[in-house]
Amino acid sequence: MNPRHIIIEGKPYLWSELIRQRREQLAAFKEKAQQQPTLFELKDDTRPEIERRAADRYRQPSLFQHSGIS
Repeated sequence: MNPRHIIIEGKPYLWSELIRQRREQLAAFKEKAQQQPTLFELKDDTRPEIERRAADRYRQPSLFQHSGIS
């Protein structure tokens, strides 16, 4: 059984019309989200792999690893 109408707060609505409006609403939301500017420029992290996370930076000091001094 597939109802054509749905009753919301005592008012009958055509189910297909509600589906159409919801699709339009979602499309407008997606379009607006694509137009939103970024907050800041993304930059590549050029640090060595071991230094990219804060926990790794403090676990193993790398002061002498990059200068060639052992």
